[in-house]
Amino acid sequence: MTDTMQFASATTTERHIDSAIASLTQQIRARVNAPAFDLIVVFLSTHFLPIAPFVTDRLREELAPRALIGCTCEGVIGNEHELEHRPAITLVAARLPGVEIFPFMLNRDDWDSLDDASRFCELLTAPPDARLFVMLGDPYSVPMDRLLDAFNQCYAGVPIVGGMASGGTHPGGNTILLNDRAFNAGAVGIALAGDFDFDVVVSQGCRPFGHIFTVTESQGNTITGLDGQPPVPLIEQLIEQLSDEDRLLLKNGLFVGRAIGRENLGRGDFLIRTFMGADRANGAIAVGDYIHPGEKIQFHMRDQNTATEDLEMLLLPQSLDAPASGGLLFSCNGRGTRLYDHPNGDIATIQNLLGGVNIAGFFCAGELGPIGGKNFLHGHTASIVLFRPRSEIPNN
Repeated sequence: MTDTMQFASATTTERHIDSAIASLTQQIRARVNAPAFDLIVVFLSTHFLPIAPFVTDRLREELAPRALIGCTCEGVIGNEHELEHRPAITLVAARLPGVEIFPFMLNRDDWDSLDDASRFCELLTAPPDARLFVMLGDPYSVPMDRLLDAFNQCYAGVPIVGGMASGGTHPGGNTILLNDRAFNAGAVGIALAGDFDFDVVVSQGCRPFGHIFTVTESQGNTITGLDGQPPVPLIEQLIEQLSDEDRLLLKNGLFVGRAIGRENLGRGDFLIRTFMGADRANGAIAVGDYIHPGEKIQFHMRDQNTATEDLEMLLLPQSLDAPASGGLLFSCNGRGTRLYDHPNGDIATIQNLLGGVNIAGFFCAGELGPIGGKNFLHGHTASIVLFRPRSEIPNN
């Protein structure tokens, strides 16, 4: 048996549990014929909600993973197809020699510790040398912004990728899975440490327009001054300068990018937030985030073409590197056929550039990923992690 990192992905649309398990395990073993795996990450459409724990129990029996995490969702993303609003299960099984895996679960009993980073660090069963977190949460019960703030303090600069379970229409309507346990609230995850390389790509699918402004006056999520002037007239001037084609794009919405981290700002250095409205009386605008005086912002637009362009641009360096062993994709449930006029929008772009990487993912009710070295909860985003064996640097 090889000691190299190996990934195998599998997807099934079988509804009967025996047929589904047989299909998934046959696909996995056809790619990696191993008696046991180190990690399984599995996503099940909401059609399997009542039996999700039984599915994962059977997978654990067949594939014997050291750790398993997963969740239910409104649509799964397999190696080649995005399966929306139909019964489907997808998973990635991985052999990760030299990698330490630390599963964890967080629930409402832990939220009181979030305001005290040192206390939260002690509660979290993750090593200080963790290099990557993969986390899945329930959108109805997890204060994700506060949770990410705590992680950003405890594990500064360590990426978190993942997403919020989707498809549930009420509290308790999602299932998240960790090894032999199932929960309808809270968050689960794994911390990874040890000998491996990885890359995280967070594609927010937007294109900037106009120049970068400095916020000179704001309160909460309301901006009343940009470069010393009311924002609304400035936005109107920017829109007048756009082409007819770009003005049409704004029918999909106007977005506000908050500059994160760097001084020499470029595309990908902005945290995209929703433009919520404007007050023409005083020229103020409202944004889906708290904005502070002194911050830099730039306005953005989005459609299926800019989403594809942004994803391709961010993935291009990956296509020039050694092939990835495998990956995970967390795509907003506002993407898929809600964004593109064709199926398989994100996965087709990924596979066209990366050439057949073993990957699995799901459509999320919020995506997790880093921008400018800090982790955030996103919307309309594709958050991707790609795994590679540790590079060997030859001696001269």
